[in-house]
Amino acid sequence: MGRLADAAARGPAVPSGRPATNRRTAMDGYALRRTEELASIHGGAVKLAAAELGVESFGLQVLDFPAGFDGYPEHDHAADGQEEVYAVLGGSAKFTVDGERVPVGPGDLLRVGPRSRRRLDPGPDGVRILAIGCAPSGAYERPEGFRLAAGA
Repeated sequence: MGRLADAAARGPAVPSGRPATNRRTAMDGYALRRTEELASIHGGAVKLAAAELGVESFGLQVLDFPAGFDGYPEHDHAADGQEEVYAVLGGSAKFTVDGERVPVGPGDLLRVGPRSRRRLDPGPDGVRILAIGCAPSGAYERPEGFRLAAGA
């Protein structure tokens, strides 16, 4: 099992000892989190970066999928108009976008429009992707499954 597969199998990591940081004023501020310490879903494979950081204008998740992972569903965002950008941070994968296979590796950025069907299959060493999504024609609304639990 590779490094990415190990991380996905373990789920959320033990805190590093560095406290999560939030600094906010009326219009400004910052939030600092370690990727390994983010709240996650799907056994730690999807880390809820935007929710943890307090981002309200777009979706942001870190996807950690081991080799052979087949749980990323084929989908589109025709209903909500959301376009997505996938930034490959490590490993490799093959996306299928509207039936066309698109190989990606570290440093690659892939944009997929709202009506395009997409599916992701991790490469032999797994893949870590920063997924960014937003509907350009309206306000972003975080899907129910990507919100932090009450009190978290």
